[in-house]
Amino acid sequence: MPSEAPATVAQSALDTEPVFNPTPLNFDTHNFPALRNDLYLRTARGEQTERAPVWCMRQAGRYLPEFRAIRVENEFFRVCRTPELATEVTVQPIRRYAELLDAAIIFSDILVIPQAMGLEVEMVPGKGPQLPQPLRTPADMARLTDQLPGFSVDTELDYVYKALTNTRHVLQGHVPLLGFVGAPWTLMAYMVEGGGSKTFAQAKAWLFAHPAAAHELLGRIADVAATFLIGQVRAGAQAVQVFESWAGELGPRDFAEFSLPYLARIAARVKAVWPDVPMTVFAKGAHYALEQLATETAFDVISIDWTIDPAVARTRVDRALEAAGQRRTVVLQGNLDPTLLFGGPEAIRQRTQEMCRGFGGSAHIANLGHGMMPSHDPEHLRVFLETVHVASRALRK
Repeated sequence: MPSEAPATVAQSALDTEPVFNPTPLNFDTHNFPALRNDLYLRTARGEQTERAPVWCMRQAGRYLPEFRAIRVENEFFRVCRTPELATEVTVQPIRRYAELLDAAIIFSDILVIPQAMGLEVEMVPGKGPQLPQPLRTPADMARLTDQLPGFSVDTELDYVYKALTNTRHVLQGHVPLLGFVGAPWTLMAYMVEGGGSKTFAQAKAWLFAHPAAAHELLGRIADVAATFLIGQVRAGAQAVQVFESWAGELGPRDFAEFSLPYLARIAARVKAVWPDVPMTVFAKGAHYALEQLATETAFDVISIDWTIDPAVARTRVDRALEAAGQRRTVVLQGNLDPTLLFGGPEAIRQRTQEMCRGFGGSAHIANLGHGMMPSHDPEHLRVFLETVHVASRALRK
């Protein structure tokens, strides 16, 4: 593991070493560079560490001018599908923030799974993802390709695997590389609605009017997602995260029926192949399900958003594990409100310190409660990262 630079140091040797040159491409999955900073992985496995590791959802994205420069000439999904571009975008925040970030997450999108299953997905400026031909009725599932002869998740999504492998080499072991997928309910919502929604009326109508068809679709998505995650680890991902972004749109009963079983299925399938690879679940807004996520799934880490007190979340998870007789550690990740990065540096420092105190000295991965936003100031993220280093280390003395 590399020695820790003071948190106030903005530059490091990484800025001058040619370690993030994305060419030539390297797709060798057997000879990866040795990992030098394993803080994230040790924490995700429940070990006590010298400080909290920190990374951010959407840390590679539109808030960075270097990302916007690439997007000038490259459509969003072209970046995802071109390994050298995906690698470059993935390492941009690692390069910019030197030794302040403890993990990289591959640049991709949760909607590559609907694409792989035969649906068209467009990234429309000002509107976000759009699916021109959504699944309006259960009969529309006939258009999906995942059950056709010869369908292969690994073939359809090989470009993501290549990006992971190449990025793992380019990172040269400075930080671990994370893979991810969208969770079945969230992906189903996009596939039925045709994009984002304020009410999710179409998708929820499926759940209540066509529950058998809904379960079929959720199961098929779960199977593709699990296979995809297994392939991501084979390609070089050292940990993975499942994003149930629309979990909070479901009440407790519906979450228990239409989300939780499929999250559990994905975790069980991946763990059966890669038992030592840390897995995180982020069920945004589903605070009511903390106990179920901790005791009824095999996830190692539960990511929480900013609308729950981390001390409360920690207590609930620990009590649930004890009541279930499960002698394992479930790590928490999160949970600064992303909009705090619109505040000044002092406000960011104060609230980040409060966040760290809320998690206490327990195993904790620092993150935002959701992703970076396009209008965030990159230097405000730096303040967050620096503060996590200092505050979390102080709590462990």
